[in-house]
Amino acid sequence: MAKAKEPYFDDGANVTSQTRANFSGKLGYVLATAGSAVGLGNIWRFPYLAAKHGGGVFLLMYLIIAVTFGYTMMMSENALGRMTRKSPVGAFRAFSKSKLAGCGGWLNAIIPMLIMPYYSVIGGWVVKYLYEFTRGNVKATAQDSFFTGFISDDASAELWFIIFALMVVVVIFAGVENGVERISKIMMPLLVLLALIVAVYSMTRPGAIEGIKYFLIPDFKNFTWMSVVAALGQSFYSLSIAMGILVTYGSYMKKDVDIEKATGQVILFDSGIAIMAGLMIIPAVFAFSGGDPNALNAGPSLMFITIPKVFASMGLGRWAGFIFFLLVLFAALTSAISLAETSTSTFQDELGWSRRRSTLAVTLIMFGLGTLSSLGYSSLSFVKIFGMQILDFFDFATNSVMMPIAAFALCMLVTRCVGVKRIADEVKLSSKFRMEKMYSLVVRYIAPIFVIIILLSSLGFIG
Repeated sequence: MAKAKEPYFDDGANVTSQTRANFSGKLGYVLATAGSAVGLGNIWRFPYLAAKHGGGVFLLMYLIIAVTFGYTMMMSENALGRMTRKSPVGAFRAFSKSKLAGCGGWLNAIIPMLIMPYYSVIGGWVVKYLYEFTRGNVKATAQDSFFTGFISDDASAELWFIIFALMVVVVIFAGVENGVERISKIMMPLLVLLALIVAVYSMTRPGAIEGIKYFLIPDFKNFTWMSVVAALGQSFYSLSIAMGILVTYGSYMKKDVDIEKATGQVILFDSGIAIMAGLMIIPAVFAFSGGDPNALNAGPSLMFITIPKVFASMGLGRWAGFIFFLLVLFAALTSAISLAETSTSTFQDELGWSRRRSTLAVTLIMFGLGTLSSLGYSSLSFVKIFGMQILDFFDFATNSVMMPIAAFALCMLVTRCVGVKRIADEVKLSSKFRMEKMYSLVVRYIAPIFVIIILLSSLGFIG
């Protein structure tokens, strides 16, 4: 990216600051952003990776990366959003008219549009399991054929996807403060309470202590290079990096909000939920499997096959499972809402559409692409893209390829077009920016290297 000249920058004060929606204050921003970060990646992906890559060693690596790399990327996106009062495309274009900058902005904008539909399909699966635990069908959900049975049925898979998607659409129609912020203020405290209940229940099961030790106590005999790479990749999922969400939510942030403190609180909140997710799942599965870390399988098999078996083997398993899937639903909803809100904001900013019209466009995308992913395990199972089913392809394309590239584009924008000093000036409008030196070092040198490593690892060149 070539260095942009000063005239290219427009802080949006003449156009958007008077009409753009805002969070009511820091609490609204923190809970909404934490809601976007706390999702399915925290609940099932974090425990799986922790079990696979050394338990406590992985946890330690992740926490270090979260407060350095994660903090830097979040601060960059938040500051750009608040500075420009724009969603990703406008934020990138405000500092450079180069085609490369434009591509970087659109990449950040398109990612949530592609994630949102298939994420809603998985959210529908969560609703289905919550419904079954509400009815007391615990033993049925523990059968190996239960999960594959309902996702391979067109009507069933589509029904539960539609129910979840409608929940998201209703919130987006309500707006930023009355919809996104209000639902986050309700769901996030409840999510913490439910996570505590399930974690305590899981940790008190006979045989769970070994799982607790494995997860919390670092044993450097288990350290491998992939522990670091996996923790790097998880930071994208856990902190909503390179999805355009933080730029958009930053644009809703008022100038008097302490941006550094708020970012730190989101990282603390999100990391706390990830740790509780580990304490919910790892001790329970250890107790169920007799201490075998391999029982923590990746992807849907952990959430929708292994965990129901664990609950079916426990006393009070129906209620533990009900609470577990309720908190997973809250986590999935808040993340899906942030994806949909970012997409809605892009249509409003770039096409000049009203919120209602923009929300309708997002709804059509969600139902169109989501239906393809939903039917990808049933009537469209014959469709393969690079050997992958439809949902798996969208997941790979967005998370493994597009997000690292989008993060690299963000680093280049900050260092070559915006300037680290201008970011620092924006932060200092409301914050002391205590970690300014670390931020400058990471965004200039370390973060670009990290995202290249993640991309190479995702494409199979490292590992």
